Amino acid sequence: MTRRAAAALGLAVGLLLTGCAGTAAPEAAPAAEFHGVEPEPVPARPSFVLRTTAGERYDFAERTGGRPTLLYFGYTNCPDECPTAMADIAAALRSTPAELRDEVEVVFVTTDPARDTPPILREWLDKFSQEYVGLVGTQAEVDAAQVATGIAAAKKGGAVETLPGRPNEHVHKPGTAPHTHDRPLGYGVGHANVIFGFDTRDRLPVLYPGGVRPSDIAADLPLLAQTQGDPS
Repeated sequence: MTRRAAAALGLAVGLLLTGCAGTAAPEAAPAAEFHGVEPEPVPARPSFVLRTTAGERYDFAERTGGRPTLLYFGYTNCPDECPTAMADIAAALRSTPAELRDEVEVVFVTTDPARDTPPILREWLDKFSQEYVGLVGTQAEVDAAQVATGIAAAKKGGAVETLPGRPNEHVHKPGTAPHTHDRPLGYGVGHANVIFGFDTRDRLPVLYPGGVRPSDIAADLPLLAQTQGDPS
């Protein structure tokens, strides 16, 4: 995607991002263009601490530093966007050579810690990949992690419209991945539907808004995995 096209496509994403200019990485973006939205200036990898679904302390900057990383904030009861994003990442990784796939860290942070207990989050993520890292925390900690990444904290919304007599089911939006829900959908949570793509230089050179194709993510993973000495 060209920068001009990215600017047009990324308008809605830009409205979700806050304070990115203040967290710019010291290096310029690579010359090669990505298949998502390329923020300018390029933000740095954020720093926040949460807990894994196994209860371990997880310092995002420390644990993912120097690795190509895909980060997403969402919740397990999300009607369409979250399962689609996780399925798209899984599809992208399946088409990626094993050597590169093993380098990529995928991190999902729940924006609904009141319902997404560690066991529930782990069970949901395992539907897509047992390798995904699931992170939980208090609502204040999760909100702070989102702000550190450059987006506004997610907010609880109204009830999710479900099918009559079937509180676990809803009408799927066109173009979203097939998925099921194990629990009543209840209330919704408004959150940024964005996959953050960090590179080995601890920068955020690309964002993938909803609707990205798995092939686009897969095509960009070699760029995210470039080391400091690689040509760009």
